[in-house]
Amino acid sequence: MAHGKFTWKTTASGKFHFNLVASNGQVIASSQTYDSKDSCLAGIESVRKNAASHVEDQTVEGFATLTHPKYEVYVDKAGEFRFRLKARNGENIVGSEGYKAKASCLNGIESIKNHAPEATVVEEEEK
Repeated sequence: MAHGKFTWKTTASGKFHFNLVASNGQVIASSQTYDSKDSCLAGIESVRKNAASHVEDQTVEGFATLTHPKYEVYVDKAGEFRFRLKARNGENIVGSEGYKAKASCLNGIESIKNHAPEATVVEEEEK
């Protein structure tokens, strides 16, 4: 099983943010900003808890709407494929970068499923 890590940091505005980083150093997904460190760390636990969720492919005509928690695969304004992981309450937990190919986007979801459950949590060092 691959082991990644969650890296969290305090932003310049005093808020908090985290990334899930794969074992190869690639950022798999990024969080929103949180007002407190505790909320940020709770977001990390939510990714861990919801990592095995099902995938709703919104790029397919007539797709079935699934219950939360779920990954949503969609096409952004630039025409790239993205995913977001939503919690049981429908809140966005993390989102991905844009991918040119849908297969790459789906690989990103698989990477979360493989990395998040055992990922360590570390504070990101200032550069």
